[in-house]
Amino acid sequence: MKDSVPCVLTIAGSDSGGGAGIQADLKTFAALNVHGACVITAITAQNTLGVSSIHPLPREVILKQAKAVLSDLPIEFAKVGMLFSEEIIDEVRDIVDEYRLKIVLDPVFRAGSGDPLIESMAKDALVDRLIPKALVLTPNLMEAEDLAQMEIRGLDDMMEAAKKIVKMGVKAVLLKGGHLEGREVFDLLLKDGEFKIFKKSKVDLKLHGTGCTLSSAIAAFLAKGESLTGAVEKAEKFIDQAILRSSPVGKGRVPVNQLASLAVEADRWRVLSDLHEAVEAIEGDRELARFIPEVGTQIAMATIYAKRHRDVAAVEGRIVKVRGLPKPVGRVWFGASRHLANIILTVMKHDPNLKACMNLRYDPNLIAAFRECGFTVSSFDRKLEPPEVKSVEGSTLAWGVNEAIKSFGKVPDVIYDLGEIGKEPMIRVLGSSAKEVLEKVKKAIEHMR
Repeated sequence: MKDSVPCVLTIAGSDSGGGAGIQADLKTFAALNVHGACVITAITAQNTLGVSSIHPLPREVILKQAKAVLSDLPIEFAKVGMLFSEEIIDEVRDIVDEYRLKIVLDPVFRAGSGDPLIESMAKDALVDRLIPKALVLTPNLMEAEDLAQMEIRGLDDMMEAAKKIVKMGVKAVLLKGGHLEGREVFDLLLKDGEFKIFKKSKVDLKLHGTGCTLSSAIAAFLAKGESLTGAVEKAEKFIDQAILRSSPVGKGRVPVNQLASLAVEADRWRVLSDLHEAVEAIEGDRELARFIPEVGTQIAMATIYAKRHRDVAAVEGRIVKVRGLPKPVGRVWFGASRHLANIILTVMKHDPNLKACMNLRYDPNLIAAFRECGFTVSSFDRKLEPPEVKSVEGSTLAWGVNEAIKSFGKVPDVIYDLGEIGKEPMIRVLGSSAKEVLEKVKKAIEHMR
């Protein structure tokens, strides 16, 4: 069965809110194309606001789950998370020993909300009986402070704490620095006496499930044959994407989006297909050619969860007028238009469903046609742009779009401006897809006949 999917086990608590614990682990395994099995150690009643109660499972129930899974599935690697009591820690230690599991141990002391997830007396049992058996330990800043018995205020402190934790017998430590002050986040891997630092920008969100997701991703990559360092490197990239594309689902902390990478990858081809069809329809449209600006026309569309310019596809080199007909200069691909990407990414902050845009030459009659066709229209005045915005390259369009949305009260179908010296007046048409945007444009142009 050499073509079979790798199997990975998670031994952890259940999060009824679906953001962390067993639920986050299984979503991570699915996203990374490994088969996930589980042994539930405790049932928590929790949501994005916090944990209201914890119900640890009896030791014999935990054992029966493990035997059922491990007597059938070929599992070498396991992620171990929430272990509420000393009794549960002893049972998991026995399971690890009997089945010779290589474990990624996430020492879950508190939920993201601050609620305790382990009995105070059980911490010593974790240190003495399970940490020495771990392939890698993945504490966050507060957990590392508890384990190392020291305050951590910077990268030097993280290094010192990691050295202390390794002396507990664990083969490697990945210390997560997300709670440090500052605009950058450092995760620190200590393995075989050498440090490796993973640096990233801090996001302005209170997140839920990051630790569970990272540790289960490491286990998944190990099961797929990666070295420990390679597994950590790939897991760090995976969690970065899961955080970048996270979205609020409740009233409290924001769960990371483990399946975002799958959704985005699938959506890329849908975006390219939609744009190709729209561009093909534009090519033969002589009426539309009348409204191509001097700088050329561009049509663009973003993927789901788009956050960066490279998440937006457009026509390389724009669409120009050749012998009275629109002609695309290059192929349709991602990152081809920073201008329209700025507009779309700004619009998506107000309405994530509006992911496409097309620019046209300004014509007051065309604006009137859009209105007469029932489309909503707003505008902005470049003369009112603050100097501090104008001085930053590429910020004008984001400012102008926000102004147009603010003055109208919501995202309109059409946003235009009358330009200024060196800036051509322009119409931008918005929609949920490139084809929908083109339909709006064609309807308005036909209305003008």
